[in-house]
Amino acid sequence: MKLENKRALVTGGSRGIGKAIIMELAKNGCDIVFTTYSPNEAGSLKDAEDCKLVEAEVAALGRKAFSIKANASSLQDAEKTLEFTLEKLGGLDILVNNAGITKDNLLLRMTEEDFDRVISTNLKSVFNYTKVSVKPMMSQRYGKIVNIASVVGIIGNPGQANYVASKAGVIGFTKAAAKEFASRNINVNAVAPGFISTDMTGALNDKQKEAILSVVPIKRMGTPLDVARVVVFLASPDSDYLTGQVISVDGGMAM
Repeated sequence: MKLENKRALVTGGSRGIGKAIIMELAKNGCDIVFTTYSPNEAGSLKDAEDCKLVEAEVAALGRKAFSIKANASSLQDAEKTLEFTLEKLGGLDILVNNAGITKDNLLLRMTEEDFDRVISTNLKSVFNYTKVSVKPMMSQRYGKIVNIASVVGIIGNPGQANYVASKAGVIGFTKAAAKEFASRNINVNAVAPGFISTDMTGALNDKQKEAILSVVPIKRMGTPLDVARVVVFLASPDSDYLTGQVISVDGGMAM
């Protein structure tokens, strides 16, 4: 296994791409802490069920997974999550910043609240969790940080000014952090998914899906597993000489 006995923290891991990342990390030998968060009680109940399922599936692979409720946009929650991680796993080798939301609308109709919330959840969360996680990584002079960006952070997309800005910010943050921590043997890279089959894209109608697929050379949606396999590569020793890079998993969409 590429990641035998490594310890990972994944934000936003109860479903979709986050869950796929957790399962691939576990298959490759990782024990994992993952975060979940829902601002409403109904969502919290669903999240709790999803978390228990993820924990059980990881246990079936012979590894350990522990969930914690944490608001990704809160630095205090990030600090609490790190303490929980160190308590449960005894250390931290890998951080995957995956937490993210969308609040799409045309720019002239977009509210300040929706802009701020997306920036806070998608971009500030990467600052929060990187800031707290590099401390144990620096002490052990080893770490792998993988940030989940998006292809739209590279090419833009109408109706998603907040989401595009947040993901473009993740890409810039990745490059800056990579330069800061390279001397401490900490690799910082990003994955930029394209049109991936998840709950988010499931809300699109057939016409919207057809329009997107028309600019994807491979002519199909990607899967969460397509993204997860690249994350495992970036979290493994196979990528030791890569840092500050952005790998697009998009079927050729951004060529």
